[in-house]
Amino acid sequence: MPPVSAELAQRAKVFKALGHPSRLLMVEALGQGEQCVCELRELVGSDISTISKHLSVLKEAGIVTDERRGTSVYYSLRMRCVSSFLACVGRFFDQQLEEQFLYLEDLRKQTGRQIS
Repeated sequence: MPPVSAELAQRAKVFKALGHPSRLLMVEALGQGEQCVCELRELVGSDISTISKHLSVLKEAGIVTDERRGTSVYYSLRMRCVSSFLACVGRFFDQQLEEQFLYLEDLRKQTGRQIS
């Protein structure tokens, strides 16, 4: 296997960081604006240590940044383009679902039977 460049390794780190549903949920929320850790904890419904670990992974990958204000820590997207990417992925799956629905509708019309 050929050696992996540092740039490709960093990209892989970003995708790995996005590879957990809770982290995706947090990134989508941060796409709407900064959030304090307490807001992200409520959103995800996990304990504070789990949320902190997820945020650490996202920060290490360069996706988010944090700012301490008094006793609170606020997170925001550092890699803003990730919101566009996630929206693109969402549109792709919406399109796939629509195509499957149309295919099943067409099949139902051809056979005269309900397809589930």
